[in-house]
Amino acid sequence: MADTYNVHIHDRQKGIDYTVQVPSDRYILQAAENQTANLPFACRNGACTTCAVRVLSGELEQNEAMGLSPDLREQGYALLCVSYPRSDLEVETQDEDEV
Repeated sequence: MADTYNVHIHDRQKGIDYTVQVPSDRYILQAAENQTANLPFACRNGACTTCAVRVLSGELEQNEAMGLSPDLREQGYALLCVSYPRSDLEVETQDEDEV
């Protein structure tokens, strides 16, 4: 049985905050959408940066995030469409031109 984590998402563009429960075996974006969060996305396969967030606290796994350079990962960015939570998280959305 998968652990479930609380993921707090601050959508900077809309000024909306979401807190969703995400099992450790589900992508954060997919679980958030299933709980009525309306977040930005495009490709859904980790190849672009439309769903990029900055991780403020917590841990996640994003092995499939092809569209995010190792340097940006080191700076704390993640792609929600291919990220699995590994702890409770706090993240905020980014403008695509920031990433």
